[in-house]
Amino acid sequence: YFLPEDFVMNKRVKRPPDNPINALISFGNTLLYTKTIAAIYQTHLDQRISFLHEPSEGRFSLSLDISEVFKPVIVFKTIFDLVNNRKIKVENHFERKVNYCILNEEGRNIFLKAFQNRMEMVVQHPKLKKKTSYHSMIKIDCYKLIKFIMEDKEFIPYSLKAGY
Repeated sequence: YFLPEDFVMNKRVKRPPDNPINALISFGNTLLYTKTIAAIYQTHLDQRISFLHEPSEGRFSLSLDISEVFKPVIVFKTIFDLVNNRKIKVENHFERKVNYCILNEEGRNIFLKAFQNRMEMVVQHPKLKKKTSYHSMIKIDCYKLIKFIMEDKEFIPYSLKAGY
């Protein structure tokens, strides 16, 4: 309902993405996972131990867990902005092959810039009472998880509705 006709998606297809919207979601999620991994590395958390996603060989499950709550506010809002404001267009920014669809170099550059701007966007943190970037919010969630594990403090992940 929120996207133009050429960005219609029937179902989520990940490997490989089969249409432009799936390609944008996959690319955005990958960027978010890598930013989350970087934040986790700055803490004492172990990437391999997770609470939502099944741990598996060669996958950092904790980054999947922590980034889950940030997908709507970072990845999806970036996609809606780019698509609805016609900054990314199907005919100009995607390569389509037989069974997959990916962003071309120009499309990736546009998405990367918008994604980085979203990560640096600041919002008022109600508990800290200061402006905080989404990049910092991810790290704050890591520290909240540590407090939950070490001090049994309630873990309340970031929430767009609650604002923290």
